[in-house]
Amino acid sequence: MTHNILVSDPISEKGLQSLIHHPDFNVDFKSGLTEKELVDIIPNYQGLIVRSQTQVTESIINHASNLKVIARAGVGVDNIDIKSATLNGILVVNAPDGNTISATEHSVAMILAMARNIPQAYTSLKNKEWNRKAFKGVELYQKVLGVIGAGRIGLGVAKRLKSFGMTVLAYDPFLTKEKAEQLGIELATIDEIAQRSDFVTVHTPLTPKTKGIIDAHFFNQAKPTLQIINVARGGIINENDLLNALNQHQIARAALDVFENEPPLDSPLLDHKNIIVTPHLGASTIEAQEKVAVSVAEEIIDILENGNVTNAVNAPKLNLNHIDEKTQQWLRISQLSGELAIQLLDDAPREIKVTFNGEHAKKEADLITRSIVTSILKQNLGERVNLINAIALLNEQGITHHIENRASQGTFSNYIQINLISEHEEVKIGATVIDGFGARIVRINDYSVDFKPNAYQFISYHKDLPGMVGLTGQLLGKHDINIASMSLGRSSEGGQAMMILSVDQPITQQVIKELYEIGDFDKIYGTTLSI
Repeated sequence: MTHNILVSDPISEKGLQSLIHHPDFNVDFKSGLTEKELVDIIPNYQGLIVRSQTQVTESIINHASNLKVIARAGVGVDNIDIKSATLNGILVVNAPDGNTISATEHSVAMILAMARNIPQAYTSLKNKEWNRKAFKGVELYQKVLGVIGAGRIGLGVAKRLKSFGMTVLAYDPFLTKEKAEQLGIELATIDEIAQRSDFVTVHTPLTPKTKGIIDAHFFNQAKPTLQIINVARGGIINENDLLNALNQHQIARAALDVFENEPPLDSPLLDHKNIIVTPHLGASTIEAQEKVAVSVAEEIIDILENGNVTNAVNAPKLNLNHIDEKTQQWLRISQLSGELAIQLLDDAPREIKVTFNGEHAKKEADLITRSIVTSILKQNLGERVNLINAIALLNEQGITHHIENRASQGTFSNYIQINLISEHEEVKIGATVIDGFGARIVRINDYSVDFKPNAYQFISYHKDLPGMVGLTGQLLGKHDINIASMSLGRSSEGGQAMMILSVDQPITQQVIKELYEIGDFDKIYGTTLSI
C-alpha cells in the first residue's frame, strides 16, 4: 500500500530522505497553500508534515478523510488544532529533541547581543556612524541569571552561562532542591528570580498556567537594570506589561524571538529602542532542520508501517464501544480529580498514589491511572502529555507512582482516591460514581464533601466563624461571579472549615486578594477544570 504524504511548509529534503526513497511512500512538496487549497487536496493524503507556517485548522482536519498523522517538524504545535485532530482520530506528533541545541545556542546569542547592544551598534555603523559611547554594554561575569523552566533547553542555557561566571537561579515545578544542587544552580521562586536577577530567560511550554507568567507583578519587583529574553513561546511574557515596564524604566532591555501573534509586523515591540528581535529563529539552523525532519520522517514510517508511536502529542480518540457508560464516567471523574488535585498542591508532586476501592473502579485501572497522570502533568507540561506518553513523562520528571487495589470499604462501594505528595505537603482527592447522581468529588484532604465538578470552583480553608459564607458570597457578587452550588465541611465547631463553591465565572487573583484582606482565610484557591 502506498502512503501519500504532503509537506506543506519548507522543510529539509535531506532530512526527509527516508520517506522520499521509501517504496511505500509518495511525498509531495507544496508550500504556501491557502486554507481553501489545503481543504481541497487534503483528502488525498495519509500524512501531513508542517512547521509553523501552515495553520492546520478544524476545517482542514474535518476534510482530511484519509489523514492518519500530522507531523510538526519542531516542538510547538500551537498551529495545529489538537482537539479536532484528536476527535477525528488523527495522531499529532512532533520532534521534541531535534532543536534543543539550536534553541539553547540562540538563547545564549540573544543574551550576549542584548548585553552588548550588538544589533544597535551594527545598524549604527552600517549607517556610517561611529558612536562608541552610545553602545556601552554590561558584562555577564558575576551577574545573576534567572531561568524559568528548567527542561533540556533551560538547563542547557544555565550550563553554558555558568561558564561565563554567572550565578544561576532556576524555577521549574519539577526541579527538586537536590537536583538543583547537583547541577550547581539555586532553586528559586518566580518572585525571587524577579527580585534578584540581572538577566532572565524563559523556557516553559505555553499553557494556561504559564501564559503571562512574566507580567506587571514580575516587573514591579525587578531591578531597573534587568534584561530579559524569550526564545520559548510567545505569550509567556505579557507583551503589554513588557512595553510598560520598559517605558517606565522598571527594566532595562528585552530580546524576543517569539511573539503572541506572528508575524508581529504591526507590533510596537519592533520599534522600541531597548528591544532586540529575531523572527522566530530558535530552531533555524541547518543541523536542527535536518534533525527534526529526520525525526518526523522516521516517526511517520513507524506509525503507518508498524503502528508504533513514540512522540505523539495527543492520543487519538479512544474506541470506547466496549466500555460501558459507567466506566466512561469513571474515566471522566478521574481526569477532573487529577486536575483539581494538582491545582490544590502548592509544590510539584514527588509521588502520586492512586487507590482503587471496589471492582467497578478497578475495571479499567491502567487507563484510569493514565488519565489521572495526564491531567496532573498537563498543568505544567501542556499538550505534549497524553495517555500514550503520560507514564514515561512522569518517570522523566522523577515522580514515583503507586497503584493500590482494595476491596470495597467505607461509605462507597466503588471509590478512587488520588494522593499527591510533595516535599512539604499532601493533597487527597476522593471521587465516586453514584447511581442516579453521576460522578462526584466526595473527599478533599480530611474533609468529606459532595459536589459535582464545575468549570470553576472557589475553595477555601478558613476558621469556622459566623458570617464567612455570607462575606464570601457578597464579595463574589460584587465581582459579578454567580454561585451555582455550595458544599461545606469543618473539623470541629470553631475549628478549621472548608468551603467549596461551584461558580459560573473564574476566580481571579484580585478576588482572592480582596477576600484575604477582609476575611479570616487560611488558604483560598480558584480552580479551573476542563468541563
